[in-house]
Parts: sequence; structure tokens; C-alpha cells
Amino acid sequence: MINYKIKSLLAVLLLPAVLHAQSIKKLSLQEAIDLGIANSKNLKLAQNKIDESVAKLAVVKDNVLPTATASFLYNHAEIPTNTLSIGGGNPIHLPNRADAFVGTAAVQEVVYGGGKYRYAQESTKLLTDVARLDADKNKEEVSYAIINTYFSLFKLMQSKKVVAQNLEAIASQLKQAQRFFEQGIVTKNDVLRFQLQQANISLTDLEIENNRKIVNYNLDVLLGLPEETDIAIAESDLPLNNVESLSTYMSKAFANRQELQQLDLQDKVAGINIKTIKANTRPTVGVGANLYYINPSGSFIPPSQQFIVPITVGATVSWNVASLWTNKNKVSEAKIQQKEIGLQKDILSDNVKTELNKNYQNYKLALQKINVLETSIAQATENDRLLESKYKNNIASVTDRIDAETLLYQAKINLELAKADAKLSYYTLLKSTGKISQ
Repeated sequence: MINYKIKSLLAVLLLPAVLHAQSIKKLSLQEAIDLGIANSKNLKLAQNKIDESVAKLAVVKDNVLPTATASFLYNHAEIPTNTLSIGGGNPIHLPNRADAFVGTAAVQEVVYGGGKYRYAQESTKLLTDVARLDADKNKEEVSYAIINTYFSLFKLMQSKKVVAQNLEAIASQLKQAQRFFEQGIVTKNDVLRFQLQQANISLTDLEIENNRKIVNYNLDVLLGLPEETDIAIAESDLPLNNVESLSTYMSKAFANRQELQQLDLQDKVAGINIKTIKANTRPTVGVGANLYYINPSGSFIPPSQQFIVPITVGATVSWNVASLWTNKNKVSEAKIQQKEIGLQKDILSDNVKTELNKNYQNYKLALQKINVLETSIAQATENDRLLESKYKNNIASVTDRIDAETLLYQAKINLELAKADAKLSYYTLLKSTGKISQ
């Protein structure tokens, strides 16, 4: 019984730790991107737009199929005045009532419509491709939003690590200062300076933790995870990439940027629109067949030879001749619209060049910063070692000791932030090419 109580008590004590462990999710950058894409509401909306475009294309294809109609009519007539006399001749006596059944069936097909149906299919298909490119662009935007938030969390986690190391070192320095104070080597002011530094760093740690919770929550929302999930960063999946030539990235951008491809498709749509307008000046040719069932006998199933079933076959040619002189301005307007698309592409191409060059230079700068900061850390480490030795030998002041230590840990934080910024700059550069995943 005692063992059971002990086991129960242990289970109760361990339950919060187990629940907390269940709420931690370790994710690599690629896993985060895949998860975010799978759960993105924006991408689901984009897919719905693609489905809508595909459905419209199917409707346009249906328009070229033959049309068929059928109808059946029953008509009953009451004839109160059923005697008709014309010109003094013998009167005509009609029945008091009459019934009739009339049925029709017709099939019509446009043989030639000036190419308008074919142009409609081509245009709708191109617009479907535009919707797919729009979905691809949304996918890139979602991926970049996840990458940006992921690196923001990474930077905060790295800062927390450095701050934790700093707090640990300060705690050691504080113990040493208290011991020196007890031995009469340093003054009470030295101890207070270390305590003040410890308090300031603790405040920094609280601010970083608050920001971490905010960014972690935002990333949970982006990834579609439960909002209480703590995300752990897989640092090994964040390598620094070598930079290629600017022309290489420029070629990728002009091959992959969805906006440029969309404008190319819209230019083709505008060209088809011009052809469609011109097609309005051409005649339309159609063929059709009609079947009639006429039964005036009054019986649903008439006796033999009391109904007729005529069948007609015909062809129609229609031509709006006025379109030959009224369509000219419509074509001019459509050509102006197509020219506008070309100008938009030229403007966008220039913007792509400037955007990509800026992101390319920023990435190169980020890599150079890392090299400089690694050198500064080596210098700050040596400076901290010398000041620590001088302080222990009562040669340097407590201010010099604290300043040296602060410079070292600030350099460490700057290096971690620079590495994260460089990785984010690389993905920003890839985003400029139109394809984050290479």
C-alpha cells in the first residue's frame, strides 16, 4: 500500500514535466516550411482559385458541344361558339372542345464561329496557368514568412544561450568579489558593481524570453500547431551557403519569377483577345435538325394515321456586316492594352534587377560581417583574459573587468545574430530569384 502511494505521488509530481515535454516540438527549417505549406490557409485559398479556373475551362469546352432541346405540349380548348358561317355558304361546325399533343426535339451545332470558341478555350487555359503561377508565388511568400519567423526565433534562442553563459560567468565573478571583499582585497563597491551587472543581464534575459514567447506563438500560428507548443530549433540544419555570381542569380530570377511569367501569359491572353475581337467580323455557320410530333386527335396514343412527325434539317449563316466598320476601334483598344502589359513587364524587370542586386550585396556584406566579428571575438576573448588576470592581481579596476566581460559577451551575441542574419539574407536572395528551394 505504501509503495502504491509512493508511485502515485511520483506520477503526480512527474505529470507536469511529462505534459511540458509533450508540448515541445523540435523542427528543422525544412520541416517547418513543409508543415507551414501543408497547413497554410492562404495556399488552400490559392488552390481553390486554381480549381475554379479549371472548372471555367471545362465550361468553355462544353460551349463547343452541340446543343439539344426537347419539349412536349398538351393543349385543351373549349369552343362555345362552334358554328362558323362565311359569305353565306354552308356553315362550318366545329367540335365543342378539342385536344392536341405537340412535341418538338432539336439539335443545333455551330460549324464555324469565326474561331471565337477556340480563342475562348486558349484564353481560359492561359488564365488557369496564371492562377497556378499565383499559387506558386503564394507558396514562396508563405515559405519566406516561415523562414523569417524561424530565424527570428533562432536569433532569440542564441541570444538566450549567450546571456545564460554571461549570467553564469557573472555569478562566478560575484562569488570571487565577495570572497575578495571578505579578505579585504576589494571594496563593497566592487561587489555592488557585479550585482548591478547581474541584475541588468537578468533584465535582458527577461526581455529576450518575452520576445521569444511572442515569436514562438507567431510561428505556431504559421505552422498550424497548437498555440502552446514550444518550438526547438535544429541548429545543425542552418549552414552558411557560398555566394555565386550575380549573373547566375539574375538568370534564375528571369527564369523563375512568377510575376514575369504571369505577364508573359497575360500578354498572350491579350493577343488572343485581339483575335477574338477580329473574329466578330466573320460570319457564323450552324447546322441543325428538328423533329416535330403533332397529334390533334385528342388521345395521348392516337389511332393510326391521325398524327404526323415532320423532320427538318437546315443550315444557317449569320453575319453582322456592321462589325466590319464598328470593330476597328475595339481592336485598337485591345492592342493598347497589350502594349501596356509589355511596358509593365519592362518596369517589373528593372525592379527585379535592383531588388536582386540589393539582396546579393546584402548577403555578401553579411558574410563579411561574420569574418570581422569572429576576429573581434578573438580579440575580446584575449582582452577579457588579461583583465581577469589583472583584476585578480588587483591591478585593474572592477569597471575595467566588467567592461571587458561585457565586450566579450556582446561580441558573442553579435556573432550569433550576424550568422542568423546571413542565413536569412541568403533566403532573401533566393526569394528574389523566385524560388527559395533550389
